[in-house]
Amino acid sequence: MRTRHPIAASLAVLGYVVMLVPILFVVITAFTAGSTLRFPPEGFSLRWFEAALTYTPFTSSLVSSLILAVISAALALALGVPVALAIHRGKLPGKALVEGLFLSPLIVPELVVGLALYQQLMVGFGLDNFQTLLFGHTVLMFPYAVRVTGASLALIDPAVEDAARGLGASAGRTFFSITLPLLRPGLFSAALLSFITSFNNVPLSLLLQSRDFRTLPVVMLDYVQQNYDPIVAAISVVILAATVLVAVVAERTVGFAKVFGGINR
Repeated sequence: MRTRHPIAASLAVLGYVVMLVPILFVVITAFTAGSTLRFPPEGFSLRWFEAALTYTPFTSSLVSSLILAVISAALALALGVPVALAIHRGKLPGKALVEGLFLSPLIVPELVVGLALYQQLMVGFGLDNFQTLLFGHTVLMFPYAVRVTGASLALIDPAVEDAARGLGASAGRTFFSITLPLLRPGLFSAALLSFITSFNNVPLSLLLQSRDFRTLPVVMLDYVQQNYDPIVAAISVVILAATVLVAVVAERTVGFAKVFGGINR
């Protein structure tokens, strides 16, 4: 059957090609047996994966990135869920304006946010790099938590919560017994999205880095500027494979399509 919108279909195919072909080049180059980044690769070898997984700056910065991403995602959820509940279940005047205000960190360039955090928190209040980075990543992840949990709330029939309160349940018991279990897919989706976004962040982490605390993307960027071997391609493939694996498992267990479908409601 012919599509009714051939131009749109062609643009969609072109978009997929533009996104996937560079990734394909990186994946193929990571398995090269040569000593430089070349395409096509010179033979087949796994030695660059071994080199990437045993390179100390990569492994130490990986731990730093994981710690930062986990804590910032947890804080974003802890702050975002009450805001989403207030917007979608409360009686706030101007809900659209309030929601737009909480989503505003997505609009401001991250370098501007990083510079403001550096001047106010590090210079003004004397916070160290990790504390400032944690605050900045939490601010950047906060809109994702509000938006995704709000989308999940849009899929929950308020009549279920009204029925629980009508049967005598308090507001707190209704939340923990009814709303929270139904909200679980949105919570997992928001946590995963926040974690991945924080883990892959470069501009903010690059501006607020220190010698004692550096994230993996920043270390990879510094390595590329000084070296031209395929070790960065290898570690990129490892991160890509881990991200795809987590996304597939989460889709099978939670269901991203159902949760993100509520964003447009």
